[in-house]
Amino acid sequence: MASNEDAQKSSPPARRWADWFDRDLPDVFRWLEERRPSLLSSGDRIRVEEEVSDGVLRVRAEAPGIDPDKDAHVSVEDGVLRLKVERRQQSQAEDEGRVRSEFQYGSFYRAIPLPKGVDPSDVTATYKDGILEITVPMPEPVQPEPRKVAIGRT
Repeated sequence: MASNEDAQKSSPPARRWADWFDRDLPDVFRWLEERRPSLLSSGDRIRVEEEVSDGVLRVRAEAPGIDPDKDAHVSVEDGVLRLKVERRQQSQAEDEGRVRSEFQYGSFYRAIPLPKGVDPSDVTATYKDGILEITVPMPEPVQPEPRKVAIGRT
Protein backbone atom coordinates (compact mmCIF):
# COMPACT_ATOMS: atom_id res chain seq x y z
CA MET A 1 0.00 0.00 0.00
CA ALA A 2 1.42 3.41 -1.00
CA SER A 3 1.89 6.03 1.68
CA ASN A 4 0.32 9.47 1.57
CA GLU A 5 3.76 10.90 0.85
CA ASP A 6 4.17 8.59 -2.18
CA ALA A 7 0.75 9.67 -3.43
CA GLN A 8 1.72 13.34 -3.14
CA LYS A 9 4.97 12.76 -5.04
CA SER A 10 3.10 11.08 -7.87
CA SER A 11 0.34 13.72 -8.15
CA PRO A 12 0.90 16.58 -10.57
CA PRO A 13 2.36 19.77 -9.07
CA ALA A 14 -0.68 21.78 -10.16
CA ARG A 15 -2.93 19.47 -8.14
CA ARG A 16 -0.77 19.80 -5.02
CA TRP A 17 -0.81 23.60 -5.47
CA ALA A 18 -4.62 23.61 -5.79
CA ASP A 19 -4.90 21.42 -2.68
CA TRP A 20 -2.74 23.90 -0.76
CA PHE A 21 -4.97 26.81 -1.85
CA ASP A 22 -8.13 24.96 -0.83
CA ARG A 23 -6.85 23.51 2.43
CA ASP A 24 -4.18 25.84 3.83
CA LEU A 25 -4.58 29.33 2.39
CA PRO A 26 -7.68 30.22 4.48
CA ASP A 27 -5.66 29.34 7.60
CA VAL A 28 -2.89 31.70 6.52
CA PHE A 29 -5.35 34.60 6.22
CA ARG A 30 -6.97 33.71 9.55
CA TRP A 31 -3.53 33.70 11.16
CA LEU A 32 -2.74 37.11 9.66
CA GLU A 33 -6.03 38.56 10.88
CA GLU A 34 -5.87 37.17 14.40
CA ARG A 35 -2.16 37.10 15.23
CA ARG A 36 -0.57 39.86 13.20
CA PRO A 37 -3.05 42.71 12.76
CA SER A 38 -0.19 45.15 12.15
CA LEU A 39 0.55 43.39 8.84
CA LEU A 40 -2.89 44.31 7.56
CA SER A 41 -4.15 47.80 6.78
CA SER A 42 -4.01 49.94 9.90
CA GLY A 43 -6.58 52.41 8.59
CA ASP A 44 -9.51 50.26 9.60
CA ARG A 45 -8.20 49.03 12.95
CA ILE A 46 -9.11 50.23 16.41
CA ARG A 47 -6.13 51.34 18.49
CA VAL A 48 -6.00 49.27 21.65
CA GLU A 49 -4.01 48.90 24.82
CA GLU A 50 -3.74 45.49 26.48
CA GLU A 51 -2.75 44.97 30.11
CA VAL A 52 -2.69 41.90 32.33
CA SER A 53 -2.72 42.44 36.08
CA ASP A 54 -4.16 40.56 39.05
CA GLY A 55 -5.28 37.70 36.81
CA VAL A 56 -7.34 39.94 34.53
CA LEU A 57 -6.73 41.00 30.92
CA ARG A 58 -7.95 44.54 30.26
CA VAL A 59 -8.30 45.73 26.69
CA ARG A 60 -8.92 49.45 26.23
CA ALA A 61 -9.99 50.60 22.78
CA GLU A 62 -10.25 54.17 21.52
CA ALA A 63 -13.81 54.79 20.39
CA PRO A 64 -14.67 58.47 20.91
CA GLY A 65 -18.00 59.92 19.83
CA ILE A 66 -19.96 56.70 19.51
CA ASP A 67 -23.14 55.37 21.05
CA PRO A 68 -21.92 52.08 22.55
CA ASP A 69 -25.40 50.55 22.39
CA LYS A 70 -25.66 51.09 18.63
CA ASP A 71 -22.15 51.51 17.28
CA ALA A 72 -19.98 49.03 19.21
CA HIS A 73 -20.03 45.24 18.89
CA VAL A 74 -17.94 43.01 21.17
CA SER A 75 -17.89 39.22 20.86
CA VAL A 76 -15.78 36.20 21.75
CA GLU A 77 -15.62 33.51 19.10
CA ASP A 78 -13.20 30.59 18.73
CA GLY A 79 -10.87 31.99 21.38
CA VAL A 80 -10.69 35.45 19.76
CA LEU A 81 -12.00 38.73 21.15
CA ARG A 82 -13.56 40.67 18.25
CA LEU A 83 -14.20 44.41 18.44
CA LYS A 84 -16.10 46.33 15.78
CA VAL A 85 -16.97 50.01 15.98
CA GLU A 86 -18.91 52.02 13.42
CA ARG A 87 -18.57 55.80 13.51
CA ARG A 88 -20.95 58.23 11.91
CA GLN A 89 -20.28 61.91 12.37
CA GLN A 90 -22.12 64.67 10.60
CA SER A 91 -22.11 68.40 11.13
CA GLN A 92 -23.96 71.21 9.42
CA ALA A 93 -23.44 74.95 9.75
CA GLU A 94 -25.18 77.88 8.12
CA ASP A 95 -23.30 81.13 7.55
CA GLU A 96 -24.56 84.12 5.53
CA GLY A 97 -27.11 82.04 3.67
CA ARG A 98 -24.64 79.25 2.83
CA VAL A 99 -24.91 75.78 4.29
CA ARG A 100 -21.77 73.82 4.99
CA SER A 101 -22.16 70.11 5.66
CA GLU A 102 -19.43 67.63 6.61
CA PHE A 103 -19.66 63.95 7.35
CA GLN A 104 -17.40 61.02 8.20
CA TYR A 105 -18.30 57.37 8.18
CA GLY A 106 -16.09 54.46 9.06
CA SER A 107 -16.02 50.92 10.34
CA PHE A 108 -13.14 49.82 12.53
CA TYR A 109 -12.26 46.26 13.52
CA ARG A 110 -9.81 44.45 15.77
CA ALA A 111 -9.31 40.76 16.60
CA ILE A 112 -7.31 39.84 19.71
CA PRO A 113 -6.39 36.22 20.44
CA LEU A 114 -7.28 35.13 23.97
CA PRO A 115 -5.47 32.55 26.10
CA LYS A 116 -6.83 29.02 26.03
CA GLY A 117 -9.41 28.35 28.69
CA VAL A 118 -11.04 31.80 28.77
CA ASP A 119 -14.76 31.50 29.56
CA PRO A 120 -16.64 33.78 27.12
CA SER A 121 -19.47 34.24 29.63
CA ASP A 122 -17.03 35.97 32.04
CA VAL A 123 -16.03 38.69 29.53
CA THR A 124 -17.51 42.14 30.29
CA ALA A 125 -17.36 45.51 28.55
CA THR A 126 -17.89 49.13 29.67
CA TYR A 127 -17.75 52.47 27.87
CA LYS A 128 -16.69 55.76 29.44
CA ASP A 129 -15.15 58.98 28.10
CA GLY A 130 -14.55 57.56 24.61
CA ILE A 131 -12.83 54.40 25.84
CA LEU A 132 -14.32 50.94 25.40
CA GLU A 133 -12.87 48.68 28.11
CA ILE A 134 -13.18 44.91 27.92
CA THR A 135 -12.33 42.82 30.99
CA VAL A 136 -11.34 39.18 30.55
CA PRO A 137 -10.63 37.05 33.63
CA MET A 138 -7.56 34.94 32.86
CA PRO A 139 -7.91 31.18 33.34
CA GLU A 140 -5.97 29.54 36.12
CA PRO A 141 -2.94 27.73 34.75
CA VAL A 142 -3.49 24.01 34.86
CA GLN A 143 -0.57 22.09 36.30
CA PRO A 144 -0.81 18.45 35.39
CA GLU A 145 -0.31 16.21 38.37
CA PRO A 146 2.69 13.91 38.12
CA ARG A 147 1.72 10.39 37.35
CA LYS A 148 3.80 7.32 37.89
CA VAL A 149 3.85 5.06 34.88
CA ALA A 150 3.95 1.36 35.62
CA ILE A 151 6.61 -0.62 33.83
CA GLY A 152 5.37 -3.88 32.45
CA ARG A 153 7.47 -6.99 31.89
CA THR A 154 7.46 -8.81 28.62
